[in-house]
Amino acid sequence: MSSPVANYYDEFTTQQLKEGANDRHIKILEWVKKFKPRKTDSILVIGCGIGIETQLLASLVKKGHITATDISPESIEIAKKKLKHLTNVTLIAGDIIELDIKGKFDFIVLPDVLEHIPIAQHSTLFKKLKSLLKDTGIILIHIPNPYNLQWDHIHDKDSLQIIDQPIYTNEFIQNVYPNGLYIHYLETYSIWKVNNDYQVIVLKPFIADMEYSSIIQKSAIKKVISRLKFKFKLIKANGWSLKK
Repeated sequence: MSSPVANYYDEFTTQQLKEGANDRHIKILEWVKKFKPRKTDSILVIGCGIGIETQLLASLVKKGHITATDISPESIEIAKKKLKHLTNVTLIAGDIIELDIKGKFDFIVLPDVLEHIPIAQHSTLFKKLKSLLKDTGIILIHIPNPYNLQWDHIHDKDSLQIIDQPIYTNEFIQNVYPNGLYIHYLETYSIWKVNNDYQVIVLKPFIADMEYSSIIQKSAIKKVISRLKFKFKLIKANGWSLKK
């Protein structure tokens, strides 16, 4: 039986088809690139919609594989037609919390979907994501800046979707850390608005026996050379004379 959320996003496909790819899709692709996926990596995309982001990400792992899911069956049917030429993409309709997905992934990408999943389900969600992530894997989450979304709730309600909740970091970590994940990277930045309308968050799995080895110390000679180079740069930058 379909849910109100699935029905909403079935109808939302009309808007996605009309808008096509935009700056947000490109930015998410750039963020994934920043964390250096290999061509052979496996990627899980949650909330793939009609497949726009999935198609972009498929170009990064031509020898790997992408599994993409969405709660909307209509979205998945459209994505299958649009991406039928891609042999390294599997598309699955269903709620990620309930789906039985096999294997583990190098990257899990949530492209502006977390804010549409009820916060009450986030602990269960992150437990599931941890179980699907390789020990060396990365979870990349792209969401609206919660303060920007809070502003929308007051001033621009018509832009909001069926579930569109701000994800504040203090609430976020309460569901992340107990499930064996930690925040490796977080940045708030701008796409369409001046005051930082989006956030990107990268999670990694906590490994109990992770080593924190010291950086190998430079040799005494290398230390002296480094100090001399620094002094000469400082002298040059300040216009000081060497004749003293």
